[in-house]
Amino acid sequence: MPSTTHQCDVLIAGSGASGLAAAITARHRGLDVLVVEKAPRFGGTTARSGGWLWVPGTHLARAQGIEEPPGAAREYLRHEAGTHFDAARVDAFLEHGPRAIEFFTSKTCLQFDMPAVFPDYHAEAPGGVTGGRPMLTRPLDGRELGPMIRNLAPPLPDLTLFGIMIGSGADIKHFMRVFKSPESFAYVVRRVARHAWDVLRHGRGMTLTNGNALAGRLAKAATDLDVPLWLNAPVRELMRESGRVCGAIVERDGQRIEVRARRGVVLACGGFPHDVARRARLFAHAPTGHEHLSPSPPANTGDGLALGESAGGWVDPSIPNAAAWVPVSRTYRRDGSQGVMPHFIDRAKPGVIAVDASGRRFANEANSYHDFIQDLVRACRGRDEVRAWLICDHRALRTYGLGCVPPAPMPLGHHLATGYLKRGHSAAELARAIDVDAAALETTLAEYNRNAARGEDPAFGRGTRAYNRFQGDAAHAPNPCVAPLATPPYYAIKLEVGDIGTFAGLAVDAQCRVLDRERRAVEGLYAIGNDAQSIMGGNYPGGGITLGPALTFGYLVGNALADMQQSRTEALPLKRAA
Repeated sequence: MPSTTHQCDVLIAGSGASGLAAAITARHRGLDVLVVEKAPRFGGTTARSGGWLWVPGTHLARAQGIEEPPGAAREYLRHEAGTHFDAARVDAFLEHGPRAIEFFTSKTCLQFDMPAVFPDYHAEAPGGVTGGRPMLTRPLDGRELGPMIRNLAPPLPDLTLFGIMIGSGADIKHFMRVFKSPESFAYVVRRVARHAWDVLRHGRGMTLTNGNALAGRLAKAATDLDVPLWLNAPVRELMRESGRVCGAIVERDGQRIEVRARRGVVLACGGFPHDVARRARLFAHAPTGHEHLSPSPPANTGDGLALGESAGGWVDPSIPNAAAWVPVSRTYRRDGSQGVMPHFIDRAKPGVIAVDASGRRFANEANSYHDFIQDLVRACRGRDEVRAWLICDHRALRTYGLGCVPPAPMPLGHHLATGYLKRGHSAAELARAIDVDAAALETTLAEYNRNAARGEDPAFGRGTRAYNRFQGDAAHAPNPCVAPLATPPYYAIKLEVGDIGTFAGLAVDAQCRVLDRERRAVEGLYAIGNDAQSIMGGNYPGGGITLGPALTFGYLVGNALADMQQSRTEALPLKRAA
């Protein structure tokens, strides 16, 4: 039995973008909020993410002179979601998304930069656009977090360089051009020097970028409002009275605490990427649940979904794709540990292709990571293992890098020694190294190279889509995504199926209330983020389609809880950082 109790208006389980957004909004409206986090550090998957948010129709887009075509975003989401299009939830997202961005950027330390061009992943589809929807979290000086910086979950190590968090925008372009441009060289030297100084003084880098910046900014906004955040505090069970969820049992410091939540409990635990049993049920490529790799935090084991189901909630198993798929490779770090490297950008560079176990191409490698994996799973149907090989020649490897392998002049020896990077001085030698048919691989390269010499890919159309070209090399003509593999030796990295978050979640309505199988609300229980079923219907329309809805529905549920009855306290002012 619990030995102590705690009273609050709202209990939020999870400290990622959705949970902290709900906490900030509810607290701003005057509610007493408690956030509990299972892991020893806050930030969840958000802290490891790219920090992009996909929200149509914001004031940030209008400031760039980009006007959202009337009805286009809804048309696009209807096209993308297909049979799982939920009109009420999509309309709620499109209505409240711009309001959420306006609120967070005007009332808190959250700030975003919006590039003029970042295409939807299917920009050619009805309602698709080439810019004005994704925005990137602005970097944050970690010193603004004070002592709290020690409790911020780190970025994925495999996506850093010497521990440096490289931003997804201009930052990465400078690092890619470091020895090609004096401006970029000077920029990188300053970044490296600052990082070294920060590590010397603070024990870690203080230039937070991408999702680490988003998690840091959200946590600072919550702290400015005195929202308590309990770490190492998993929710063990929900409490119900007269059919209504009224709180939860939280374990903290070995003690079971009865947390009574007057207005409701919000589940924002990050989905189920490491719930092996649920993966086995919902991932077609992982019949035992183990044939899958995820770079998501190990603590994301489906707690929110299990808690919701215990109270009568329901997880729809029919969603076409239960997760946001991404090709990943198993990395071997210098400290002896292993990691999981997601391949977002390298597949689109000229001089890079992918082949399956037969040694043949199977997809447009420059398409989105989610689409690429669906093509791979289809190509491997009936085989014992779902895998591919990402292949490039020496020129491409030293120009762009591949996976964890950096471009020149960084050495390759470690990656060759661990077997992460395979090498062959001819196509046949590479085929033997990766155990594919040599004749098939030689034919594949010959056919591809013959057309690539003209910048063409008639087999799969690399470079024919806006998103392909955006991820390619704009300086390479005539096609930013196509070049022959003509400079031996050749290299390969093994790709497997991974995810950057789960899509299958608890059924919810437009107010984020958890629903049972009969679509009746479970009173007092809400789900947001990856604990709720994605409004994208199992598809991946553009960069930031997880974090955009996460922030939006966190904002929406925070306001919904405040609107239950007029709060007796006035809205609290938030401190705002420069």
